Amino acid sequence: AQTGLQSALAEQQSAQAVLGARRSEADDIAQQLRQREEARLTLDRDLDPLRQRITELQLKEQEFRLQAEQFAQQLSEAQADIEAVRASLPNDAQAPALALEDLQTAITTLEDAIRKIDAETRDMLATTFEQINDHFGRMFPLLFGGGNARLIITGEEILDAGVQVMAQPPGKKNSSIHLLSGGEKALVAIALVFAIFQLNPAPFCLLDEVDAPLDDANTERYARLVKDMSASTQFLFISHNKIAMEMADQLIGVTMQEQGVSRTVAVEMDAALRFAQAA
Repeated sequence: AQTGLQSALAEQQSAQAVLGARRSEADDIAQQLRQREEARLTLDRDLDPLRQRITELQLKEQEFRLQAEQFAQQLSEAQADIEAVRASLPNDAQAPALALEDLQTAITTLEDAIRKIDAETRDMLATTFEQINDHFGRMFPLLFGGGNARLIITGEEILDAGVQVMAQPPGKKNSSIHLLSGGEKALVAIALVFAIFQLNPAPFCLLDEVDAPLDDANTERYARLVKDMSASTQFLFISHNKIAMEMADQLIGVTMQEQGVSRTVAVEMDAALRFAQAA
């Protein structure tokens, strides 16, 4: 029993390490997306003072242009020497135009960078959404025994859009998830979580009482799906449901025979079954 406990604890520690690595990968992806969004916002903020500077330079350019028109009018009226009039113009009369051109070039560069970041983010989100939607459409009938479901982007701009879950359990009309019962909502959530999990399967998955709101029929379908997925992924699930427990290869119970002192008891299901049959 002590050897089994140590083995279970070692397996749990290994599983926790794998889970931590997967969480770290997910955090890295989320951090990359946040950094892209922060870069886009920073570039967008940088445009404001540049636009203001352009406006100022445009006003100054108009001022110099007006001065030139006034000199031209004076030349026409007085038939003055045009070269003398031009010589009276400020030496830096062309400077605002050159500065304006530089600022416009800088703005174009920043806007191109923003468009590139937005395009890459849109492509990443669209590809990921399509893959998850496909997995979700296959997971849903396995858990409900039929029916269909899909994810819908609620908006034309994917960067600002939300996601709506549409589900049609067997024998019911297609509707939003808000109109489903508690057990049905739980199954939809499980289907969606498994769909996301299929996007980048990990060797380990932890489920904490996800079967609590399910009835016996739904629990059986949930248990069968987890059993099938366990061929490629190790599942550790917390449950008080006997039907869910029956699919496990090993049960680990936690008892408290003394106040404040808990201990675990591990049972291999195959060994227990053989023992029961032999008895």
